[in-house]
Amino acid sequence: MRFRWLVCLAVLAGFMSVPVLAQTPHDDAISTALGVYAVNVVKTPPFEKQVTGYGVYLGQGMVLTAAHVVGHWPAFTDPRVLVAGQDLPAKVIKKGSFHTVDLALLSVNEDRLPVSLGLRRNPLCKAPARIGAQVVDVIPGKIIRTQIVSSLLIPPAVQKRFDNLIDMPQESGSGIFDPERQCLLGIVSAKVVKYAYQKQNGRAVWAPDGFAGYFVSAAKIAAFLPEGLHY
Repeated sequence: MRFRWLVCLAVLAGFMSVPVLAQTPHDDAISTALGVYAVNVVKTPPFEKQVTGYGVYLGQGMVLTAAHVVGHWPAFTDPRVLVAGQDLPAKVIKKGSFHTVDLALLSVNEDRLPVSLGLRRNPLCKAPARIGAQVVDVIPGKIIRTQIVSSLLIPPAVQKRFDNLIDMPQESGSGIFDPERQCLLGIVSAKVVKYAYQKQNGRAVWAPDGFAGYFVSAAKIAAFLPEGLHY
């Protein structure tokens, strides 16, 4: 057991210090190429103010977001999608849940989209990004650089469930993209407490050290999509 802990500590040591990711000259190009897929998802619960979240346009009038962004009762919240300057009513095609697969697939009237967007397809990544890879979170008007981190940074009890992590939480429903391959790696779902190995009073202890961001992977998205939809 002691040896196992030492191995884990050695692995974690390589990922404890995540460097600050500076902006690069390619950020404008990345924003132009990937920003077109970023949308807002709006819901208006009965007798409450509207709530705005995020999503990703896939193509063919389909929009993907996190299930909890849409809410438990989408039929009563009148979900809408703000995309390409249009405010469009949305139909929920399929919805999971936060505790199963945190995804929701919406559809909008493709005829109301600009031709330049209607013809686009947002490809899913065929392979996951390696630990340490730089990726981008894309929301309307903005990209945020972040980094893939190991699930060994979070408690063992939740490592299997939260198996795809970035070094900091991002906005629910937004898309995590590989900026080089320009494909969708996943949809942001949750934040998870990170733990760091520290010494206190001469003893080794684990202590909370901020949060990681969990995203639903492209592989899970592909399995979630209805038959006949491929990206």
